[in-house]
Amino acid sequence: MSRFDTVLWDIDQTLLDFNLSQVYALKESFQLFNLEMKDNTLALYADINHTYWRRHELGEVSKEELLTGRFRTLFKELRVSGVDIENFAAVYQKALGSVFYFRDDSYTLCDKLKGKVRQYAVTNGVTATQKNKLHLSGLDKILDGIFISEEIGCPKPQIEYFERCFARIPDFKKERTIIVGDSLSSDMQGGNNAKIACCWYNPEDKENTTALRIDYQIKNLWEVEKILDLSS
Repeated sequence: MSRFDTVLWDIDQTLLDFNLSQVYALKESFQLFNLEMKDNTLALYADINHTYWRRHELGEVSKEELLTGRFRTLFKELRVSGVDIENFAAVYQKALGSVFYFRDDSYTLCDKLKGKVRQYAVTNGVTATQKNKLHLSGLDKILDGIFISEEIGCPKPQIEYFERCFARIPDFKKERTIIVGDSLSSDMQGGNNAKIACCWYNPEDKENTTALRIDYQIKNLWEVEKILDLSS
């Protein structure tokens, strides 16, 4: 019997390629607002966005502050004025949830695992955006549940987030659960906080400079099959 019967999947940049969706959404939003994208705009925004999400994980900014603050910072850096930030943020968020790109053919993997292990999405993303992406991708029909931080009431990696997720999983056992995600600060830190097995999805072979416990490290999502060892 496999050691694990429950898999917690991160969504953005794990099951789905968030970076590609981000590029699409930013280009679409700039075009709709008749704004010129400079050579450094994408990289600048990605860095600003990452910083805001990290601050949100630490409880320094609310989700509402994040959604508009990142664009205020971006346009300030670009020295662009006169943009309706609230409207721009709404347009961007809608565009972000209108496309999806699978990583490592994740749909086929999750579909293959369906019925063999329980699979849940654990995400800090915006509720409407995540639900739309998961619906369009068909993952919502495969997964056993979707835990979005806005609905849970707090974000990964806070222990409260995981405790509230665990309470919603029938016959839940920590020792039979593994989290798979790309983020050290969100997924792996969260797994450490919650005292469950941690599988770091690291396709770019990044260096881990933290003291976090990493039980498994993979470069392709299909390596999870071997970890689950469902044949035993």
